[in-house]
Amino acid sequence: MATRHAVLSASSSDRWLHCTPSARLCENYEDKGSDFAAEGTDAHTLCEYKLKKALGIPAKDPTEDLGWYNEEMEECACAYAAYVMELLETAKRTCADPVVLIEQRVNFSRWVKEGFGTADCIIIADGVLNIVDYKHGKGVEVSAEENPQMRLYALGALEIFDGIYDIENVQMTIFQPRKANVSVSEMDTKTLYRWADTDLYEKAEMAYAGTGDFHCGEWCRFCKAKAECRERANANMELARYDFQPPVLLEDVEIAEILSKVDAFISWATDVKEFALQQAISGKEWIGWKLVEGRSNRKYTSDEAVATAVAEAGFDPYEKKLLGVTAMQKLLGKARFDELLAPYIEKPQGKPTLVPETDKRPAINTAKTDFMED
Repeated sequence: MATRHAVLSASSSDRWLHCTPSARLCENYEDKGSDFAAEGTDAHTLCEYKLKKALGIPAKDPTEDLGWYNEEMEECACAYAAYVMELLETAKRTCADPVVLIEQRVNFSRWVKEGFGTADCIIIADGVLNIVDYKHGKGVEVSAEENPQMRLYALGALEIFDGIYDIENVQMTIFQPRKANVSVSEMDTKTLYRWADTDLYEKAEMAYAGTGDFHCGEWCRFCKAKAECRERANANMELARYDFQPPVLLEDVEIAEILSKVDAFISWATDVKEFALQQAISGKEWIGWKLVEGRSNRKYTSDEAVATAVAEAGFDPYEKKLLGVTAMQKLLGKARFDELLAPYIEKPQGKPTLVPETDKRPAINTAKTDFMED
């Protein structure tokens, strides 16, 4: 049976809250899925099993059925389970019998028409509701601060438990191990309900009806219409007004403005190019363009056969190479690795890169700041 998807899902809420017409627009596109989504699904399945095992809940080990399973996924799922167990132990210090719910279906349709979702983990203890959401992606760091997906899960959980446990505060946690990111946000239930009754309700009404104005931003990343969206194209093409002049002819403020938009521009251009390619493969012809075979490199049809043939000819077909730091640590184990190799490990300074001021990393010294400090 096909899985039912909400028009206004919690996972896409950051997009439809910022760009209300996008919810209905995306209905016109087939959900093709992706390798990243498939890997994330496997990771969530493993996380569910590891947490149930840690809690002593009977569950079948899904490992052999996971197409994307690897050692890293195993480590991430174990870390997730351990983190939730730490939260549970903390809760037990003030609550004799905290409630733990795994993959809990929640309904927030009081504010979002037909709105429902599934929370990875919910912990309830002494007036505090804790929502934990696992993120397997390592491309973009996800924050729990002002995160509408987490707030919707919290609202759905409150619909079930608020009247029973008299919950006063909500703690929302994003656990993203591949980015070494654990982001926590807290808010009282009165503030959460106030947001739900005003901003959320009003925008959800427009989104469900397909009304409102288009707006582009970071939330476009997972929009199905991102390659064809005219609003996104107009916003990104603003850079064209500079006519790509040599930087020496631009004012400092202009360069700063370009820097603030160039990543989004590159992302948009890449999306358009990939969309056009996939359409061409499907048979569409673009005026002035044609589909050709790209360059390729020679490769062996069988590594084993090549190795045998070369060895029989009297040559060594293999090269010896020292294992990298990560592979070596996995081979030796962390304790043995530190014992044997700590004196020989260094971490060189990373390559300088320009980022917005909101980035959490500290600014590095430049030639100018070094001179000023002398």
